Amino acid sequence: MAMPAQNPSTSKQDYETPEDFVDAVVRRFGPIDVDLACHAHTSKGAIGITPEEDSLSVAWCQWYDDTLWLNPEFNNIAVWAEKCAEEARFMRRGRILLLTPASIGTNWFAKHVLGKAMVLALNPRLTFKGEKDPYPKDLMLSCYAPGLHGFDQWRWRD
Repeated sequence: MAMPAQNPSTSKQDYETPEDFVDAVVRRFGPIDVDLACHAHTSKGAIGITPEEDSLSVAWCQWYDDTLWLNPEFNNIAVWAEKCAEEARFMRRGRILLLTPASIGTNWFAKHVLGKAMVLALNPRLTFKGEKDPYPKDLMLSCYAPGLHGFDQWRWRD
């Protein structure tokens, strides 16, 4: 089984979320309203923000009652986690769902996820769209919503 390279500066970074996982997310959290980091043909929500539109510079407050989806490139997760934590402070009935490697020993996790989101360790591992093998690292889904924090495992597929 071939494994993807583990050097984030040179390895593939734009993994598209597999449909079976998106379906599981929708079953658990409801429809995805906005995909905060997608390409025009890969949006998982009714609205998609592309790199050209630069989601990091957009105020997400217009969607504070909606479900926001985020599967960012994995080479610079810190800026995305920071934006999630900041924007989540103003969420009303909505939530931000952030898919990342389960890098619980990183500074970005300690500063922007721990105590600020409900972290769901994902089981089984995801096989991203267009890939033959599961992603070689554990992944987590961080759910930012009012009053929600903690850690659990989500067996998203039986």
